[in-house]
Amino acid sequence: MCSGPLNESILRRAQDKQLVEFRVHDLRGWTHDRHRVVDDVPYGGGSGMVLKPEPFFEAIDALRGAESQVLLLTPQGERFDQTMACRLAEAPHLILLCGRYEGFDERVRSLADREISIGDYVVSGGELPALVLIDAVVRLIPGALGDAESAHQDSFAGGLLEHPQYTRPPVYRGLRVPEVLLSGDHEQIRRWRRKETLRRTLQRRPDLLERAALSAEDHGFLADIRGTEDGEMTNTRSGHEHR
Repeated sequence: MCSGPLNESILRRAQDKQLVEFRVHDLRGWTHDRHRVVDDVPYGGGSGMVLKPEPFFEAIDALRGAESQVLLLTPQGERFDQTMACRLAEAPHLILLCGRYEGFDERVRSLADREISIGDYVVSGGELPALVLIDAVVRLIPGALGDAESAHQDSFAGGLLEHPQYTRPPVYRGLRVPEVLLSGDHEQIRRWRRKETLRRTLQRRPDLLERAALSAEDHGFLADIRGTEDGEMTNTRSGHEHR
């Protein structure tokens, strides 16, 4: 489940450049019975199976080093975001623990330096959340992306959503690329992109603006955006009243 994505695209190129190394470990490698059992029925009854503590503890005994940071993927963990990804990108060694079935024995939590969730929903195991975390972290390692600016321009890179992006043709099915992007005026393009970043964030994730570091120029753009939107709403109401 993990090996395929880890050997594609940016993750593959990062390995080829020796910027990162991935190792996938099967918990069954730390079992001692003939059937290599990693789960058992829950104490107290209930449906499903629970992952046993022994394989996790023995795996961490074997894998943890002086600089290791153990992350447990669980819906009960801290919400993963870009800020956390940036911090994890600086870590020399991450060990990701992935649950399955009805989860893991509660004692496994004592192994983790940090518990992480990628969102308020349930998936079948921790493998997909681990892959999401890995992809978000690796792209922040210097040299992992072909264009060093790409990571800085992504949504959430500066705590805000990314501005709209366009490519050729300039007109498609009546939909036009904004003229400023065709002007060649780099300062005007920069201003347009920043203003659209703020506009999109205000419209879709206004909560992000509350904790973003905004410049005087940003505040001016926001005042203009809010004034324009207020004016449009007023004109719309007036139109309805006349009708």
